[in-house]
Amino acid sequence: MFGNITDVPGIKVGHRENKEGITGCTALLMEGGAVCGVDVRGSAPGTRETDALDPINEIDRVHGICLSGGSAFGLDAATGVMQFLEEQGIGVDAGVAKIPIVPSAVLFDLFIGDPQARPTAQMGYEAAQAAQIGPFQNGNVGAGYGATVGKLAGPEFAMKGGLGSASFAGKEGLIAGAVVAVNAVGDVKNPTTRQILAGARNAQTGQWVDCCAYLEQYAQSEALAGTNTTIGVVALNAKLTKAEAKKIAQLTQNALARTIYPVHTMLDGDTIFVLGTGEQTFALDYLGHLATKVMEEAILAGIQGADKLAGVESYTSIQKIST
Repeated sequence: MFGNITDVPGIKVGHRENKEGITGCTALLMEGGAVCGVDVRGSAPGTRETDALDPINEIDRVHGICLSGGSAFGLDAATGVMQFLEEQGIGVDAGVAKIPIVPSAVLFDLFIGDPQARPTAQMGYEAAQAAQIGPFQNGNVGAGYGATVGKLAGPEFAMKGGLGSASFAGKEGLIAGAVVAVNAVGDVKNPTTRQILAGARNAQTGQWVDCCAYLEQYAQSEALAGTNTTIGVVALNAKLTKAEAKKIAQLTQNALARTIYPVHTMLDGDTIFVLGTGEQTFALDYLGHLATKVMEEAILAGIQGADKLAGVESYTSIQKIST
């Protein structure tokens, strides 16, 4: 196993970055189609095609998902993913054309790079073109390239976020995988020790601000609405209905609640997609538990894999300082 979401059969992943502009996107391809559900828990989301995933609506399979930086401008990257899939003859057969269904979610990463640089349709196309099964980097890659965390006390206290992925082998051949871009307003903590791994930090003193303590003291945030979010995907080689996929997406948000403080704020747009690619059924609570577990691991991988960038410290850079 590669230790990432491509361990789940039917999932390919590719990335593209604009390293000068400090932004990027990540494309997941499900060329055979996959049942998909979504849960949008944050109050400042940027999404595309999520209404189609409502269990009461007609579309029941998706062919790709695009995670992107660039705020709302980054939604354009999904157009490139659609173009690539259309060229491969993949999509819903509408008689006169095959239409790929590619839901998307974006995060705000305009603080540390060029605010005029955003993931484009061409970058989305190239990410889809590069999609494959196999290992890929955690941290400063794809949609997590310009991600930051710990901005509740103001962006000057932020640390580097990133993109992380993990997988887990369950019972009877079940595999759960997750990929996530962590760009939260809050701190990211180890769910076992509650130690802050990355978050609001005074670079001059090396002291943690602690976002929850800051909120309790000042009763307000210095972050701007819509400038934060954690967006991710869980895939399971299980047979799911759209309603079941949506429920698992809701349960998976528990992983964010166990690792990000505070989470699901008015300033975040936290969005989780869940994919079912298999034909075997499992108990829903079991699937929800594994989805939550693998998402926790992916969040930690994104933070612990991130490197210092554009002067913004990271988990790895402060570990070097402390040693």
